[in-house]
Amino acid sequence: MQFTLSQKHEKDPRANRDAYVEAMLEMMAADPKLVHIDCDLMGCINTGKLLRALPNQVYNAGIAEQNAMGVASGMTAAGLNVFVHSFACFASRRMFDQAFLAAGYSNLPVHVIGSDPGVTAMFNGATHMPFEDCALYMTVPNAVVIDSCDYAQTRSLTEKLAQCGRPSYMRLIRKEFKTVYEDGADFEIGKGALLRDGKDVTIIASGVLVTEAIEAAERLKKDGVDARVIDMYTWKPLDEALILQAAEETGCIVTAENHQVSCGLGSAVANLLSLKHPVPVEFIGIQNRFGQVGPLDFLMEEYGLTANDIVSAAVRAVARKNGSHAVQ
Repeated sequence: MQFTLSQKHEKDPRANRDAYVEAMLEMMAADPKLVHIDCDLMGCINTGKLLRALPNQVYNAGIAEQNAMGVASGMTAAGLNVFVHSFACFASRRMFDQAFLAAGYSNLPVHVIGSDPGVTAMFNGATHMPFEDCALYMTVPNAVVIDSCDYAQTRSLTEKLAQCGRPSYMRLIRKEFKTVYEDGADFEIGKGALLRDGKDVTIIASGVLVTEAIEAAERLKKDGVDARVIDMYTWKPLDEALILQAAEETGCIVTAENHQVSCGLGSAVANLLSLKHPVPVEFIGIQNRFGQVGPLDFLMEEYGLTANDIVSAAVRAVARKNGSHAVQ
């Protein structure tokens, strides 16, 4: 795996959705069997660009997500390579029965794209704010589950999903995000990315929490805590070797996700460690709550997803490792 970190983790002026669109446009032009299905959201994810360029390879299923998944599975069974998109709340809760049975049970490599995951749904509100979307797809045997963090990662992983030959779900931020990687970075499905080495604690993050984890590590360094940072963009299959190495070398873990901690990245990491290398684990993520309306900064604070929250969790984890109690 080769990737180059951006020197500045600032808001990217581009829309992350365009990384998916640009990757698909290039691949679809080269492969007439590669198609995109949307659920009346082409304006939201900018896939109208695909429709204008390649009208015979793009389909609008309308506001009928379950039917879209059934169609996608049928087209895949007939030999096409199919991506299907909706908002993450609909791409998971609404179409999951069809995804599990029509695609998963038949081991058909339908690639589901869920946009606006978790708090990034912002003003779409509580009903459109999915904190459990990855959890559903992680129950599908042989599936791939990805939480991408920025433009370069989304573009690379879209290309890799088209070749993976397995049912998949990738959640992606549509608009507001901070740059982590330089354009052209390359990623491998089933792996995590070591962003920063450290010996005292490991922060394992994904999606919108990656830049918060990097910032937290920088703050911890000033306080004498050397934090390792891993971007675990693939939740399934999990990069077990990277996690176990981190647990052995740093002795404690903090997970950070834009998702319910009881059934997402943190639980997957904890399950692995409990079996193979138990160490103290602290969890940053959604703590058994529903969504709500608000700007991203407010929601990050409201749900305890900020760099400050990660710092506090890291201090607790180190204290537990050392057999003392954190003063935070």
